[in-house]
Amino acid sequence: MKKTLIAIVVTGLWALVATAQTPPVWNEIKGEQLIALQAKGDPARGETAFVPCQGCHRKDASGRTSGAYPRLSGQHAQVIIKQVTDIRAGRRYNPKMEPYLDDHLLTPLAIADIASYLQGLPISAENGKGPGSGVAAGKKIYENDCNDCHGNKGEGDAAKFYPMVAAQHYRYLLRELKFIRDGDRRNANPDMVKRIKAYSDNDLEAMADYLAQLPPPKP
Repeated sequence: MKKTLIAIVVTGLWALVATAQTPPVWNEIKGEQLIALQAKGDPARGETAFVPCQGCHRKDASGRTSGAYPRLSGQHAQVIIKQVTDIRAGRRYNPKMEPYLDDHLLTPLAIADIASYLQGLPISAENGKGPGSGVAAGKKIYENDCNDCHGNKGEGDAAKFYPMVAAQHYRYLLRELKFIRDGDRRNANPDMVKRIKAYSDNDLEAMADYLAQLPPPKP
């Protein structure tokens, strides 16, 4: 009887551990993320709400050419909403952003407003470029493995939460590609993780080089 009871308890504990370790479904939309996605963002309100973010992402949301902060201007509103809410929920690792995502100040509606504002901003072509030596190799890798999701011109797909990657800063792209490959980003699309798992650092450098050289897609 005791052995049976112990077995039941142990089995139950292992089930709890397995549940706790199961990662969230990448495209499961619920809670404040769903509220923000369903809200009608107001760019005028978003411009005001974005002011505290300008110190890092700059007034025109062009980010930093060093790659420390991404370009957000012109990015799909749905992508911005997903990434911001993923960071706040702990699904994406980004300690730099966490102090700015106080849920008492940044409501789901405010997130939608900011995303709407950023999506409408013009995209600066003055992004951080790579060395240029990997463009040809990066183009080949991208066309083989990436353009069916992110588009032939790196324009992304808002409906599927695939970000625009063209004209993004080289060093930002390289850092995030390595995070995704190595499992450090946490909220990456599992299909993308599988595709780039075997990529070497040289492969990722080449792809980031190619994407950073692409012209900004037309709105």
